[in-house]
Amino acid sequence: MYWDGGKHQLTYCTNIHPANGWPEVRANLAQYAPALKSRFAPDAPFGLGLRLSAAEARQLLSGDCLREFRDFLTANGLYVALINGYPYGHFSGEPVKAQVFAPDWRTPERLNYTLDLIAILSALLPEGSDGGVSTVPLSYKPWIDGRDNDVRAIVRNVAEVCRQLVLARRESGRMIHLDIEPEPDGLLETTGETVAFFTERLPDWGAPVLAEGLGCPLEEACSLLREHVRVCYDTCHFAVQFEDPATTLGAFAAAGVKLGRVQVSSALAVPLEAGAPGAGSLARLREMNDAVYLHQVVEQRRDGSLRRYRDLPEALARPLDREAIEWRIHFHVPLFAPDFGGLGSTREAIRRTFQANPAATHFEIETYTWSVLPANLRFGLGDSISREYAWVLDELCAKPSS
Repeated sequence: MYWDGGKHQLTYCTNIHPANGWPEVRANLAQYAPALKSRFAPDAPFGLGLRLSAAEARQLLSGDCLREFRDFLTANGLYVALINGYPYGHFSGEPVKAQVFAPDWRTPERLNYTLDLIAILSALLPEGSDGGVSTVPLSYKPWIDGRDNDVRAIVRNVAEVCRQLVLARRESGRMIHLDIEPEPDGLLETTGETVAFFTERLPDWGAPVLAEGLGCPLEEACSLLREHVRVCYDTCHFAVQFEDPATTLGAFAAAGVKLGRVQVSSALAVPLEAGAPGAGSLARLREMNDAVYLHQVVEQRRDGSLRRYRDLPEALARPLDREAIEWRIHFHVPLFAPDFGGLGSTREAIRRTFQANPAATHFEIETYTWSVLPANLRFGLGDSISREYAWVLDELCAKPSS
């Protein structure tokens, strides 16, 4: 849906809906999307942030599926300008953990999956709108360990996607970008790492590859990379790193790093008592320690330094440390709730993000953990999505105009 005089678009990511195969994805959209449009955009187009696995993308590209889906969108006043291309495979009901990063950008599988998503978005993107395909933060940091050859392979594949995006734009006029999503323990996780990749590795190693592929000057290739390769700024992920939204967004703008989208999501925030969660917080964290998703923990210490744990069980098993004052946990929690049985959230970072007026067209609600929340925090899915929209729209209306 459009807001702020049509300058911005607000969607929700359909990874909220458990599905296995395109027919189930299609059924979920038919069940929930028209009702949401009727409530929030009865007289205007209503956008969806489409989540597709690699298998589902292949299914959608087969036969008449894509034409039928486009007809469904048109008939119901819906549109797709964003696709979530982060998880390659299944994303609900069974353990995902660190495999959410696999296959990474060193591999042809990740490249080909992304190209399938671009082909789908090219067919669905409304006239006059730009669109984006989000993706993993290149790789999982423990898999790379600073090896330049791995990073060069990653950059070559990203440059190839950029080449395909440039050619598609020349043919159709549609502007599509690849949105790289920094995440804790990803190869890109912090503001500094992200800026360094976009201003050093991508132009230094990617521009020559792109210039050769397109037969264009090196300077033009650098410009095309800046236009078509962007950042997916997830408010949860940067809040987990204790990074200030205005500072991060300012650093991106100063470095010429463009935003493809802002993903609106909230993490858990847990104040520590004498260096450990209080008894109530500890009991709740153990209750929320699911076996499906990776819940990275970043610990802030009294001297301002940070300590990282790759998953919540590792943090829970650590020795008592009185220098630790707060945990931020990569666990997407409902936006509309102020706390979770004594556990706080980082939703104030969302407010600060809105107040910073990020230079993005697309905003995407992305709370996907409903199925693993404790029973007393679960609500009907349709009602939950509606409450997320209502909270975000209230906050957007409250922010100062740009």
